[in-house]
Amino acid sequence: MKHLLFNKALRILLITNGLILLSGAMFGPIYALFVEEIGGDLLSAGLTGGIFALAAGLTTLVAGRYADKFKRDEYIVAGGYALLGTGFLLYTAVHSLLFLFAVQILIGFAEAMYSPAFDALYSRHITKKKAGREWGAWESMNYFSAALGAALGGVVASFLGFSALFVMMASLCFISVFIILRVPKRVF
Repeated sequence: MKHLLFNKALRILLITNGLILLSGAMFGPIYALFVEEIGGDLLSAGLTGGIFALAAGLTTLVAGRYADKFKRDEYIVAGGYALLGTGFLLYTAVHSLLFLFAVQILIGFAEAMYSPAFDALYSRHITKKKAGREWGAWESMNYFSAALGAALGGVVASFLGFSALFVMMASLCFISVFIILRVPKRVF
């Protein structure tokens, strides 16, 4: 069984990133319903989604360059996760499209901040002869998080509302931050 668990750094990265991906997947399929609830329409949902992607795309290259210069990628990852959790919490205060645009930019920046540092950190801990299996574990976790998140998000929003969903999403992010910051330096 131990051969399936990989090294400690990869296990921690898979767990924490799994929580992050789960949190995002909880909202994805029902995002347009939320946009409608605050007075938007399908076009608004598309535009705000585009703004997120544009913000992430514009800042990812800068974040990657910064990650190459910074010695402790796990701190950049934790910072990005914390910013992402903050963005998810801010969804609870969104009552206009303009504020949603701002929150989407923040979340795009958070994604851009952590992604290159996460990839560098994960790559650093890959076992050369097991790279396919170890990246396959991340890819698989990504799909499982999407599947579980989509179903869970719909259930939570249906029974408890969007605010409860956003608090849950943010909590998963902050749990990931806590886990990463508690890991001894020697592991990463």
